[in-house]
Amino acid sequence: MLFSQLAQTSTGILGLGTTVICILGVAVFIAIFFLASAIRIVPEYQRLVLFRVGRCMGAKGPGIVLLIPFGIDRGVRVDLREVVREVPHQTSITKDNAPIAIDFLWYYKVLEPTDSVLQVGNFVMAAEGIATTTLRSVIGGINLDDVLSEREHINNMLRTRLDEVTERWGVKVTNVEIREIVPPREVQDAMNRQMSAERIRRAVVTESTGTREAAINVAEGEKQSAILRAEGQKQSAILESEGQRQAQELKAQGFAAALKNIFDVAQTVDQKTMTLQYFDTLKTMGTSPSTKYIFPMEFTGLLSSFIKGQGSVSPENNITE
Repeated sequence: MLFSQLAQTSTGILGLGTTVICILGVAVFIAIFFLASAIRIVPEYQRLVLFRVGRCMGAKGPGIVLLIPFGIDRGVRVDLREVVREVPHQTSITKDNAPIAIDFLWYYKVLEPTDSVLQVGNFVMAAEGIATTTLRSVIGGINLDDVLSEREHINNMLRTRLDEVTERWGVKVTNVEIREIVPPREVQDAMNRQMSAERIRRAVVTESTGTREAAINVAEGEKQSAILRAEGQKQSAILESEGQRQAQELKAQGFAAALKNIFDVAQTVDQKTMTLQYFDTLKTMGTSPSTKYIFPMEFTGLLSSFIKGQGSVSPENNITE
C-alpha cells in the first residue's frame, strides 16, 4: 500500500512539472513573437513611417523602433538614398513628324519620407508615367536635328518638369540622362550618307590644304633662295666694284706718283741732256729698215742751240790746245 501511494504521488508531481514547463515554453514563445513583431531595426539610410491604428505618427529611425504588435502599429520603410530608374524605349514624334525611340535614366532622392507615403500610392510608378508623358511633350516641340544635337537641353527640360511634379511627393529628381536615341531606318541611312559625304569632304579639304601648304612652302623656299641668291650677287658686285675702285685708286695713285717723279726728274734735266736724248732717239729710229725719215720742226732749233753751245766751247778748246 505504501509503495503504491508513493508511486501515485511521484506521478502527480511529474505531471505538474510537465504542465509548468509547457506553460513556460508557451510564455517564452509568446514573448519572442511579441518582441519580433514589436522591434524594428532601421538603418541609417532608411526611415520607418509609423501608422498607429491607421493614423500616421511620422517617420521613425534610424536605430531601434518599438511597435505595438497585433496590427495596432504598422511601419512602412522608405529608402533615403539616391536611386536610379530606367525608362525603356519610348516612341516619340518630333516637331517635324519623325518617329524616334528614346530611353533614358532618371535619378531621384526622397527628401520627405512621410509625404512620399501619404501623397502618392506608388511614387516610382507615378514618376515613370510622368517621365514618359513629359518626354513625349518635350520631344514633340523639337525638330529631329535638334533632338540629336541638344541632349543636354532635353535632359534639363525633363529634369525640371519631373522635379515640379515630384516635389509635392517629397521626392527630388536630381538628374535625367538620355541614354540612347534611335531614329528611323531611312533617317539612319541618310545620316550615314551624310557622314560619309562629310568625311570625304574633310579628306578633300585636308588634301587640298596640304597641297596648298606644300606649294606655299615650295614657293616660299624658292623666294628665299632667290632673295639669298640676289643678295649674294649684290654683295659680290659690291665687293667687285669696291675692289675695282680701290685698284683704280691705287693705279691712279701710282700713275700720279710716277708723273710726280718724272716731273721732279725733268726739273733737273738741262737743254743739253734733252738734246742728246733726242739725238739718241733719232739714232734708234735710224736703225729701222724704213727709207723714210721724219725730222721734227724743233730739230733746227735744237741744232742751232747745240751749235751755239759748241761754238762757245771751241775757242777755249783751241786756246787750250
